Amino acid sequence: MTPILELFQLSKSYPAPGGKEAVIVKEFNLNLEGGEFVTIIGHSGCGKSTVLSMVAGLTSSSGGAMILGGRETNEAGPDRGVVFQSPCLLPWMTAFENVMLGVNQVYFTAPMAERKELAEYYLSVVGLGSAMDKYPGELSQGMRQRVGIARAFALQPKMLLLDEPFGMLDSLTKMELQEVLLELWRRNQLTTLMVTHDVDEAIFLSDRVVMMTDGPEAEVGDILHIPFERPRNRAAILADPRYAEYRNHLLDFLNNRSHIRPSKLAGAQALQTQPMRAAASAGLATQPH
Repeated sequence: MTPILELFQLSKSYPAPGGKEAVIVKEFNLNLEGGEFVTIIGHSGCGKSTVLSMVAGLTSSSGGAMILGGRETNEAGPDRGVVFQSPCLLPWMTAFENVMLGVNQVYFTAPMAERKELAEYYLSVVGLGSAMDKYPGELSQGMRQRVGIARAFALQPKMLLLDEPFGMLDSLTKMELQEVLLELWRRNQLTTLMVTHDVDEAIFLSDRVVMMTDGPEAEVGDILHIPFERPRNRAAILADPRYAEYRNHLLDFLNNRSHIRPSKLAGAQALQTQPMRAAASAGLATQPH
């Protein structure tokens, strides 16, 4: 099966004093299958949001390639719905109008009645059926984020990109919106890439958790598969003995292994084996004692 998203040696660097380059992300490799929910975690400043921004086409890459839906791209487009930590709603527009703004741009050839129905449907699904005509200033932070989620899904994109969408919410609201997100994801089976710093959130939502090494020159340090069945029940997952195992694995990486770069280890191992290979090619390989 061909992946929906292929990231091959995706890199990002910026000019630095002295004519050098500050490498933020180095040769990031990752594939996402259709309908898969993948989360990226890592310490602050490791470049996880930079990776998401490159996938969204909001930040240009310095190297590597990104293939989305079989087509190489590096530009933003409606085939990726993005939800940020702050929903960035236009304050002079109602919740309905904020969602319609994107719908009108993407589906401008569709009848207006169909466009309105699409916006109303997703606002209702996220629990804002009775608040469509309210302005952002009249909505709580959690309600504004619901509008942001509805806006992203209403575009019916190939991929959903989430940059710590619940990071500014209290614990109860965060859990409620995680459930809303999973229900929408279940209905749409939308391939999703999410950035978070919350280990428990990553385990509850994801099929796989990608752990990034510390920056600079951050890369994929480890990947953990989360095999809990879907739809997921939070209480059942918390009671599952595997939950503690997965949580400890992620915390161990963040606390003890995030400074280790697999590419450098692989390079060191290759250097160590070169003398042996050279000796073997010359017929001088030593025998074990």
